[in-house]
Amino acid sequence: MGFLDALLGRSKPVKPDLDQLFGIPSAALTLEAAAGFTPTGVGSVCFAAVEGGAFHEVERQVRALLDADTGDGGVPVEASRDGYGYSWLLARHLPEELPDLVNDLHAVNSELEANGFGPQLLCSLVGFRNADGQSLALVYLYKRGTFYPFAPMPGGGERRNSPLEIQMKAMLANDLRIEQDLSRWFPVWGAPGL
Repeated sequence: MGFLDALLGRSKPVKPDLDQLFGIPSAALTLEAAAGFTPTGVGSVCFAAVEGGAFHEVERQVRALLDADTGDGGVPVEASRDGYGYSWLLARHLPEELPDLVNDLHAVNSELEANGFGPQLLCSLVGFRNADGQSLALVYLYKRGTFYPFAPMPGGGERRNSPLEIQMKAMLANDLRIEQDLSRWFPVWGAPGL
């Protein structure tokens, strides 16, 4: 960081730390014990859409890597595009296989990053739900290296349970690197995995 950057209040961006994803199983224990949220077994990775042969080859490699994990020939990852034009890769596991799900999400992020597509990575999320049907996602912001909770209100619509999100922020502070800038807690409406 140069003198002019310091003078103008600019700071270096936080370097992504994908190993932060491995804190999710610990956070899941906290969520279940303190708030009754259990893993759904579903997680996803979001990235800006990229066209071209190089990206399609990386996507093929990611699918092959994750297909090898299933051992039964099933497709553990589903690709989709949301209404905003972002691409999503969705991975499914049994709810009790949360560490395996986290490993898959880490592998997808790592593969994209290693092949030069790190700038296109936006976020990863892991879904949770309580007995009342309230959904909760732990969202990892790739470019910030931080997490935030996202809790859409049950019943559809684009409303979020902000009090619950703030409660989860405090609850998870010892388990995950929580994003402190609430303006970066973007809603991920309709995200695969919620």
